[in-house]
Amino acid sequence: MLDYFKVPEEDVVIVDVSDLRKTTEQMFIKCGVHPEEAKIGADVLMHADLRGIETHGVSNLLRGYIKNYNSGQTNRNPNWKIVKESPTTATIDGDNGLGLMTTYHAMKVAMQKAAEYGMGAVSIRNSAHCGAVGYFAMMALEHDMVGTCMTAGGNTMAPTFGAEAKLGTNPIAIAVPTKSKPPFVFDAATTTIAGNKMGLLERIGADMQPGWVAHDDGTPDMDGGGEFQYANGPQRMQLPLGSTRELGSHKGYGLGVSVDILCGILSNGIGFPTLEASRRAHYVSAFKIDGFSEIDEFKSSMDQMLDGLEKTKPAPGHDRVLYAGLEEYEEEKERLKHGIPLHKEVVEWYKGACEEMSIDFILT
Repeated sequence: MLDYFKVPEEDVVIVDVSDLRKTTEQMFIKCGVHPEEAKIGADVLMHADLRGIETHGVSNLLRGYIKNYNSGQTNRNPNWKIVKESPTTATIDGDNGLGLMTTYHAMKVAMQKAAEYGMGAVSIRNSAHCGAVGYFAMMALEHDMVGTCMTAGGNTMAPTFGAEAKLGTNPIAIAVPTKSKPPFVFDAATTTIAGNKMGLLERIGADMQPGWVAHDDGTPDMDGGGEFQYANGPQRMQLPLGSTRELGSHKGYGLGVSVDILCGILSNGIGFPTLEASRRAHYVSAFKIDGFSEIDEFKSSMDQMLDGLEKTKPAPGHDRVLYAGLEEYEEEKERLKHGIPLHKEVVEWYKGACEEMSIDFILT
């Protein structure tokens, strides 16, 4: 993550990884979630925090999940089921369960199909927020498969030339195994900035950058500055990746629409044809590398390609060239060793929530 989004040093509290995982898991259980499902949910959130993806870790997401469980908006014990299926494809109805768990099970289905038939693709409808899509794509890595995950929903992105928000941030993840180098893991929104980064900005008191949002009339704000007021609900429309037509916003817009199609239209998800703000759906896929080439040869080629990218001569002001997933891999190693840095406000929230839920507060 860019330094711009990191918690100021004076506000950082370092939390033990196992303590944070245990506490988060207990919170899900206190909400009525089955212990095995709570373990999955906590693991998805911890994945994000360990890899430095604070936008989709406990800081930004957990309190909203708890609120939705307690209000009944999210089904705490859903009975998800496959409603349509072929040897290589399936559509799952998530029974309004939390997507952290539903998407995990969907990826398991996709990988089972891939193991037998070479590939598997699953669309998931009627499912709540799924967290970091990279987690589910990465599930395929240990099986010598390439994994993908996408999620769609909400109205935060204004189409190119549009004066209304019609699409979500609609992220896409692709994970590819390697032989000895850190795996290639691309995980990014189709807007110029992930929506949850706005929440981080508000927490740390930083301003918006040019090209992130649009003015009320849909004109791209290329000046930046000011706060997003994320906590009170998005007050500004986000721009597609590219910001303006001249800079390629039609590409981000087109990718965003593609994600809506694969997640929601393909699964016959409620609200997708009419672009309802409440719509939510996901998509995962996996395919076996040995259906295309020899696994060892493929992995060696991946190592060679990624090594070549790393060895690219850096531009002035930069120490090195990265590839998707490398920095997150390095961050995870550091945080597993030294702990996870949380904003002190997040730790205070945990303390209050633990007291309300009768959970021992151990994040000290």
